Amino acid sequence: MTRRAREAAVARLEARVVRCRACPRLVAWREEVARVKVRRFAGETYWGRPLPGFGDPHARLLLVGLAPAAHGGNRTGRMFTGDDSGAWLFRELHAAGFADRPDSLHRGDGMVLHDCYITAACRCVPPGNKPEREELQACRPFLVDTLRLLDRVRVVVGLGKIGFDAAVDASAAAGLAEFPSRPRFSHGAAWSAGGLALIASFHPSRQNTFTGRLTRPMFAAVFRAARRALDDAR
Repeated sequence: MTRRAREAAVARLEARVVRCRACPRLVAWREEVARVKVRRFAGETYWGRPLPGFGDPHARLLLVGLAPAAHGGNRTGRMFTGDDSGAWLFRELHAAGFADRPDSLHRGDGMVLHDCYITAACRCVPPGNKPEREELQACRPFLVDTLRLLDRVRVVVGLGKIGFDAAVDASAAAGLAEFPSRPRFSHGAAWSAGGLALIASFHPSRQNTFTGRLTRPMFAAVFRAARRALDDAR
C-alpha cells in the first residue's frame, strides 16, 4: 500500500469509529459524562464520542490500551490525553524517541508521534472503566481493520490485560500472527510469530502507578524492548 493510500484508508476508518453508536450503554454513558462533567473541567466542551486512533499511519509500533478515561480521552478527544495515564505514557514515548514531546495536553497541542500509533480495545469510555464482553466484541473489528491497514506494524504493545488480550485476538483475526499457544498476560513478557512481536505491559493507570505495581523503570523497559524489537526487524 502506498503512503497516501494508507493515510486515506486510516482516516476513513477513524471517521467510521467516531460515528459509531453500536453499544447503547456506552453511548449513554459517554454522553452523560460529557454533559455532567466534573467541576475542574466545567468550562470545557467534552469530546463525548468514540475516540479515533492517534499517531503515525506508517508506524511500526502499535499500542493497544483499554478504553478512554471519562475525563481524559472522553474530554480531550485524543487517546491517553488529559489524565495521569497519559502523562506516564507520553513521557516514556518521548524518552524512547516515539513522541516529539513528553506531554500530551489536548488535540491542538501539536503533538507528533514518530513510528507509533495508539488505539484501544474499546473506543468509548465505559462505566467503571469496565467494558462488557459484548462491547469489546462489537469494537474488535475496528482493531482488526487497524492492524490490516497499518501494514508496517512489527511490534504491538498491549497495555493492561484487556488491551493485551484484544491485541492477541485482533492479530490472529487479521492473519498477522498465529501463536503456537495463546500468550498469557505478564508484564514485560514478549512473544513473536509471523514477523510480529507482542509485548505485554501493565496499564499506567492510577491503580497500578499509585500502588507501585508499575514503576517508571518498569514502564521505560517496555519501550526500550519495543525499540530493540523494531531494530531487530529491520
